[in-house]
Amino acid sequence: MKRVVVTGMGGITALGDRWDDIEAALKAGRNAVRRMPEWDFFEALHTRLACPLPAFQQPADWPRKKTRSMGIVSTYAVRASELALADACLAGDASISDGRMGVAYGSSSGSVEPIRAFGTMLKTGSMTDVTSNSYVQMMPHTTAVNVSLFWDLKGRILPTSSACASGSQAIGFAYEAIATGKQTLMLAGGAEELSGPAVAVFDTLYATSTRNDEPHLTPRPFDAKRDGLVVGEGAATLVLEEYDHAKARGATIHAEIVGFGCNSDGAHMTQPTAVTMARAMQLALEDARLDPQAIAYVNAHGTSTDRGDIAESQATAQTFGERMPISSLKSYVGHTLGACGAIEAWWTIEMMKRNWYAPTLNLTEVDPACAPLDYIAGAGRAIDAEYVMSNNFAFGGINTSLIFRRVR
Repeated sequence: MKRVVVTGMGGITALGDRWDDIEAALKAGRNAVRRMPEWDFFEALHTRLACPLPAFQQPADWPRKKTRSMGIVSTYAVRASELALADACLAGDASISDGRMGVAYGSSSGSVEPIRAFGTMLKTGSMTDVTSNSYVQMMPHTTAVNVSLFWDLKGRILPTSSACASGSQAIGFAYEAIATGKQTLMLAGGAEELSGPAVAVFDTLYATSTRNDEPHLTPRPFDAKRDGLVVGEGAATLVLEEYDHAKARGATIHAEIVGFGCNSDGAHMTQPTAVTMARAMQLALEDARLDPQAIAYVNAHGTSTDRGDIAESQATAQTFGERMPISSLKSYVGHTLGACGAIEAWWTIEMMKRNWYAPTLNLTEVDPACAPLDYIAGAGRAIDAEYVMSNNFAFGGINTSLIFRRVR
């Protein structure tokens, strides 16, 4: 098995696209939640809260030939990948277009606008808004193929349209492709665009926060007074590379991926199962050949839902015991769905490099139903970690766990 390292990272989030700006917001305890008055149009929607991106403009130098197949979500994915390739010093390098680089990328679904166009066709018979690019903008693998086409990548494509595990599965599958010698380089990540329908999915399950007049006080992962999640948007991409290839070209190595676990609950479409969540973490530890004591911090999925937070905390305690420091980054940018696993992997690596880990915002009283853990709250925590874990769990019972090693 080959060693796999992270040599590039980039993303766009509601707190910005530069780590310095993001870290400043984390240290200031500032979230990106805001009220969405435009959602008053949806009369039956309970929540009015979201974490939208700041004004985003597609770069002017992107060629029309390559952008016409992109909906909003693919635009986010390509921009995050552009930033990651620049960070890896691989933009324009021959190695990314000669077959050595592949793509693993995902989102919960494709873009919403073409779905509306097809819906209008079904309802009225009119195809006025349906174009030759409508399907490719809405198809589940639109992010993966648009990232591939933009840079003429000729390696394997691994689409991951697996809801909230899309980004983390992409990173895990990319890691496995390099570790087994199938690829030398991979672009891996996830993206999501904000839309009314995406929010309605959770709203109909009574899983969204309705603190509509207190956006700064929600979401509240693991807190006794949490009342649901807040949906966000964004994208993040990691450049994964075979270790010897990275060393030979003098690449900066941000971290090494040493373990990946993935399984399914096989029980319920939307209700999590602690036993199989814990098993995913154990699979990652076995893949990394590590004892649980080696992990110094866990980045939680931490959605701020009732059953989700309880099951995850129980699974984490079952794996590591009460001593484990844990926090949820969704308290800052909400639940970015298909992007969350990639954004949280990026931020976890950045925190690991700096020995500082952000607290969970709005966590003032841990729910007694959650398992006892070392919940980081109030102020951030200085931890000199060699290994950290990042977990994500999705609808359909899809569980993922990634382990990163610090490169000193």
